[in-house]
Amino acid sequence: MTGAADRLAAMIETATSPAAGGRPNSQPAHPDYERMAAAIHWIRDHYALQPSVDDMAAAAGLSSSRFARIFRAWAGVTPGQYLRVVTLAHAKSHLAAGLPVLDAALESGLSSAGRIHDLFVDLEAVTPGDFGRRGAGLVIRHGRQATPFGDARIGVTDRGVCFWAFLDGFSPDAGVPQLRQRWPGARLEAAPEAAAAVVETAFGDAHRDRTLRVAVRGTHFQLTVWRALLQISPGAVTSYGELARQIGQPGASRAVGTAIGSNPVAWLIPCHRVLRADGTLGGYRWGPGRKQTMLDWESLRRTTGAHGEPSGAAGII
Repeated sequence: MTGAADRLAAMIETATSPAAGGRPNSQPAHPDYERMAAAIHWIRDHYALQPSVDDMAAAAGLSSSRFARIFRAWAGVTPGQYLRVVTLAHAKSHLAAGLPVLDAALESGLSSAGRIHDLFVDLEAVTPGDFGRRGAGLVIRHGRQATPFGDARIGVTDRGVCFWAFLDGFSPDAGVPQLRQRWPGARLEAAPEAAAAVVETAFGDAHRDRTLRVAVRGTHFQLTVWRALLQISPGAVTSYGELARQIGQPGASRAVGTAIGSNPVAWLIPCHRVLRADGTLGGYRWGPGRKQTMLDWESLRRTTGAHGEPSGAAGII
């Protein structure tokens, strides 16, 4: 369990530990802390039953609508989202232990292999088989391709773009070790035409209304941050703190920065549009000079309406 759910669980474990008398701290973070802490424990204890929101609300002694509203305000995620994170954590542990997909699904409280497949695609953007085999059986077509911001190594699966790293230097294999590290079990196939098609769709005038699909693997928190990045319009910027507030985690700006730095798909997931609170550039995985160039390029097109504006319509599967 990671990200917001992980911090939430740790906070509850601390506040309700025997040392704390089994009670929340005397200064709760929210007036409904005790009731919601009990609800969190109930969900974790009963996740294998895959309870509905109505079941959760009944256990908390609230109406479904009020329970959902209070839970979201207190935890920053919906009850259903939290249940999915808990279930996913158990499914991962069963897969890592070598259980077949169907057995892992049943052990995690899911009714079929199809249910666990949907869960992983939604939160991980890879199938549970891909996750357990670290990409074994997955084919990634990749190539080195020129872009307006320098050459990039781009990897594509049948589900979408899974890798985009800007390159420095002239090695023909630059970026391949990083791609293989991210997907160690996948079969890599050199396919410069696949990379060229992605760049043409991203930057070409003829494709300005098309959507590029992004198929990435990441934690629930990382995916939440990356989806929030997709909401920032070309030519606009935000800060790490503002992005943390946008995802309902106002105290998590440092964690947001870490998630941004882990972005495996440059440009399409626009981490370059996030600045420090004082307006300075901040860090960038592929160099601050490139980040500034990208921001200037977008700002110019936003101001002048010049052709070639990026679609900004990438979607995480």
